[in-house]
Amino acid sequence: MTDILEIPILKTAHSRLSEVDFDNLQFGKVMSDHMLIAEYENGEWENARIVPYGELGLLPAISALHYGQAIFEGMKAYRMENGEVAIFRPQANFDRFNLSAERMCMPAVPADIFMGGLEQLIKLDSAWAPTGAGNSLYIRPFMFATDAFVGIRPSERYTFIIFTCPVNSYYAAPLRVKVETHYTRAAQGGTGFAKCAGNYAGALLPTKLANAEGYQQILWTDAETHTHLEESGTMNIMLVKEGKLITPKTADTVLKGITRDSIITLAKSWGIPVEERTITLTELVEGIQQGTITEAFGAGTAAVVAPIATIGYEGTDYHLPEVSTWTVAPKIKEALNAIRIGTAPDTFDWMVTV
Repeated sequence: MTDILEIPILKTAHSRLSEVDFDNLQFGKVMSDHMLIAEYENGEWENARIVPYGELGLLPAISALHYGQAIFEGMKAYRMENGEVAIFRPQANFDRFNLSAERMCMPAVPADIFMGGLEQLIKLDSAWAPTGAGNSLYIRPFMFATDAFVGIRPSERYTFIIFTCPVNSYYAAPLRVKVETHYTRAAQGGTGFAKCAGNYAGALLPTKLANAEGYQQILWTDAETHTHLEESGTMNIMLVKEGKLITPKTADTVLKGITRDSIITLAKSWGIPVEERTITLTELVEGIQQGTITEAFGAGTAAVVAPIATIGYEGTDYHLPEVSTWTVAPKIKEALNAIRIGTAPDTFDWMVTV
């Protein structure tokens, strides 16, 4: 995958693998045996090592806890049909991670630590990659500021970590989502395009309020007018309208999703017209009412392709056609899964075997 940095490995004395019920996984609840750690100090990354997954010793004054200098990525590795384990598009996640780091005034993580360390970590814990439809090994790289200094300035010290966890499907059934027109996820010039922790913390309250009304997720709208779509909760939003795949264009306020990009690439390769553009709420509602919008789904690492059954807006629920009638989203999901487990050719070179 990349030039390998010789990273010291301290193996766990007691693997928890035999204690895991892989038939009943809860997303993000069970962690694999090991994690990669590296520290940044005096302008250099140092002390990269793989150790047993466990607690971190942190001082109460570290910058991340007070001023939010923290970023992360979401990635997945898959158990291939031939028994090997492969990571889906790791280079894209590495590039986006360092783009987030730049926006949050944090140091870039070099490839030999991120990519090389990732490869060694997945090799070590490859037995944790589950088999079965919809199952995968979720990978969480993250970085946070560790200066023990209560003052608003960029930290001079950082910790970078990668851990993994076996997971099943994120959403089991089509979603009910609510259009959010009061709270805002991101604004022009802000951090909406970065995967920084604060973006997700700010989403908790509006999502909780939507949950209380019977919706699983929210549809974010623009901060200035609340009249056009941006994202679906923690996913990019995609619609099928009159045979075309349409999705909001990426910008300061919309994350450049890697699953989103993969779906667009697949659709174009099949000759499906793709439009990346502004989608107004008026177009959304009228399209559902008139039957020109036939599919709506979220696209993201955790959920992959999450069908949306119902969209709530200003007190009214608008229902999409039954998922059983859909043609585009199911084909995309099936194609992505086939590439990821090696039952279809990887014509785009997305999978990196470890």
